[in-house]
Amino acid sequence: MRKLLVLALVGLAAQLVDGSLGMAYGLTSSTLLLFAGVAPAAASASVHLAEIGTTLAAGVSHWRFGNVDWRVVGRIALPGAIGAFAGATFLSSISTEAAAPWMAAILFTLGAYLLVRFSRPLRATRAAGRLRSRFLAPLGLVAGFVDATGGGGWGPVATPALLVSGRMEPRKVIGSVDTSEFVVAGAASVGFLIGLGTEGFLLPTVAALLIGGLIAAPIAAWLVRIVPAQLLGAVIGGVIVLTNARTLLSAGGVSGSAPVVVYALLGVAWVVAIVLAVRALRRTRRARATVEAALASASPASAPSVEAAPVSASPAEAGEPARPGESVGSAEAAKSGPVPEPVVTAETSEPAEAAESRKLAAAVEG
Repeated sequence: MRKLLVLALVGLAAQLVDGSLGMAYGLTSSTLLLFAGVAPAAASASVHLAEIGTTLAAGVSHWRFGNVDWRVVGRIALPGAIGAFAGATFLSSISTEAAAPWMAAILFTLGAYLLVRFSRPLRATRAAGRLRSRFLAPLGLVAGFVDATGGGGWGPVATPALLVSGRMEPRKVIGSVDTSEFVVAGAASVGFLIGLGTEGFLLPTVAALLIGGLIAAPIAAWLVRIVPAQLLGAVIGGVIVLTNARTLLSAGGVSGSAPVVVYALLGVAWVVAIVLAVRALRRTRRARATVEAALASASPASAPSVEAAPVSASPAEAGEPARPGESVGSAEAAKSGPVPEPVVTAETSEPAEAAESRKLAAAVEG
């Protein structure tokens, strides 16, 4: 009973992290099961079966909070399901140990890039264009295969790749990755069922992980909505760097006190990046408040004031007949004289106001 309670708490913590950062549920849960002596295939199978319920709850919660881009979900989930099914089916014959250092190096580089990017002020506009299928399909295929064969990896592969693209908000990246993982987990479970049978699933462990994940799913979806993108990106970058540093150190045969020194340096760099991200976030908020105040003060004077000129009565209205060969309109124009053009006051000088707005927007972008 105590073991199941601990597993439920692990499922709660793993889903809280996964739902707010877009990764680490399978990684955390599989690590614990392997530490407890569970076979790799059985551990991955149990985690993915539990993820069917947790990712469904997470997807619904993210959808209700507006964190899901369904276009991205549709284009990344199906290739991810194919990769997960293939990885689960051939897990016993396909080893990912040789590819693990290379994948860790790629993820480490992406995580370091995120740390640098989110430690500086973010631009007000994202990169132009949408994510295309030729990018999303291979990404989903690789992420699904790594996720099934490694017991986790859908989030660590898909989330940083989508964040680095710069075409989605961090909260929508996390919501879309979590939602599409429901399809990936289902396909992986079918593959494990074919390859291992029902005895490959540890049902008490699955139930404990599922209960903890269901409790944490709505909390994580709410958390990712209120946490600023600047801070969230820096946190995600640090998690990716530290998570993959262990794999790189193990692959390089680094032992003794060297790993401790490396982890300490990476931890210090992570803290510095978070501090810089907070400072950049504050500067951005102050500049944005200045822009909003300037636009609010300029809005009353934005309507042009036109001085209406008095209109003289037409000959017909004055009771005078029109001259021969002259229409009523021309007679009226001749009598009333030239109509003065509308006079626009200096308060409505649009170019000056637009230039001021551009300066303030540039201050927000940093």
